[in-house]
Amino acid sequence: MSEDREAIDRLIELMSRLPGLGPRSARRAVLHLVKKRGTLLVPLAETMTEVGATARECLNCGNVGTGDVCGICADERRATGQICVVEDVADLWAMERSGVFKGRYHVLGGTLSALDAVGPAELRIPRLMDRVKSEAVSEVILALGATIDGQTTAHYISDQLPDVSVTSLAQGVPVGGELDYLDDGTISAALRARRSL
Repeated sequence: MSEDREAIDRLIELMSRLPGLGPRSARRAVLHLVKKRGTLLVPLAETMTEVGATARECLNCGNVGTGDVCGICADERRATGQICVVEDVADLWAMERSGVFKGRYHVLGGTLSALDAVGPAELRIPRLMDRVKSEAVSEVILALGATIDGQTTAHYISDQLPDVSVTSLAQGVPVGGELDYLDDGTISAALRARRSL
């Protein structure tokens, strides 16, 4: 590796660690950034420095923001008595994009997994139990993936909350979906979650 490319190669190597980017994609992205140094690379570097210095997890729910408590937890209008439990921050942001849920969230930071030795203590499950007691929660909505680990986590949380209404998102045919393109598990879940018209 020549010394004049050492920093660029290090940037390519770091970028290749990002989800969805392999070495080739990272190399193309870095070369594009270098070509657009003034309009992309410098502003990106400045913003990354700022985010690196200010971003933190909300002490209450696990969302990402710039303060110790995120804007959702700080908003009294969102104290509806409902907490939507999600696996990670990306899921919270997806729910917020829909604009439908007006309560508060709780980010677990993963799902229970016996194979990976992830138990309740490794997730934010104890914090969820504390919040249910201290925030007068009437409903916990489990918005976890339809995977074995997601469903195991949902059942565990449900068992820990006997005095609170625990619901889950409906699963099945997506809006605009055609049955011919769906897998058997999705069709089965949709049939079990059917409702009257």
